[in-house]
Amino acid sequence: MALVTSEKMLLDAQNGGYAVGAFNVENMEMVKAVIAAAEELNAPVMLQTTPSTVKYGSLETFAAIVTAEAKKASVPVALHLDHGSSFELAVRAIKEGYTSIMIDGSHETFENNIKVSKKVVEVAKPNGIPVEAELGKVGGKEDDLEAEADTNTDPMEAKEFVEKTGITSLAVAIGTAHGFYNGTPVLDKERLSEIKKVVSIPLVLHGASGLSDDDVRDCVKRGICKVNFATELRVAYTDGIKELLNEKPDTFDPKNLGKAGMEKVKELVKNRILVCGSDNKVIK
Repeated sequence: MALVTSEKMLLDAQNGGYAVGAFNVENMEMVKAVIAAAEELNAPVMLQTTPSTVKYGSLETFAAIVTAEAKKASVPVALHLDHGSSFELAVRAIKEGYTSIMIDGSHETFENNIKVSKKVVEVAKPNGIPVEAELGKVGGKEDDLEAEADTNTDPMEAKEFVEKTGITSLAVAIGTAHGFYNGTPVLDKERLSEIKKVVSIPLVLHGASGLSDDDVRDCVKRGICKVNFATELRVAYTDGIKELLNEKPDTFDPKNLGKAGMEKVKELVKNRILVCGSDNKVIK
């Protein structure tokens, strides 16, 4: 089927008490692996690219790849700009066919975050494209941006932010971090529950790579409707290739390397879909 936007996908998740898995992809092989996993489990799915990924491969190339694969898919697929770093990049992504946009103004002041997020909404809404924004700072490193410390989302600021920007989903900071964790993460789940009480739009959890399955499930129960997975997919893809080269060091065909990476990514994505509870949620 054709690419869909993330808006209905996330509202269905909100109403159904599950979360949609959103997976960062770096190449054609990862795109195919994520969609194959979603098809096997009959799950809606979001594929994401960060600014560094589109700098490497271009918005046009990723839009073309995902559009082509989505047309063959039996489940809904959305293409999302993850951590959009500027208004200009967000607009370019919309023009190139992305069906979901994140503008990340979380490193700005509260007022400037509102300003840039609202500006993106004003362009995206007439085109039917939903917009995610982030309030608070998720720790760790995402692309070229690094947060030295977590600043968790304030519930009343979240309410004001949503009302003033018109965004359709909100990424919250509750103690998660991008990349893998040093030690066991401590999540402020009560804060998540408080945000859910005052914010009606779907909530998003970033930095899920390395969280326990129980933590992810608990966050979903408390209102998370979209869960982002990135770092662990990269590791899985690379591990697949390393294992093949360890067993068959003379392997030189890129197709064989790609297949080895794809299989690892597909199995990981299937696990994450089950944890999010989005399996068998596509009505045919």
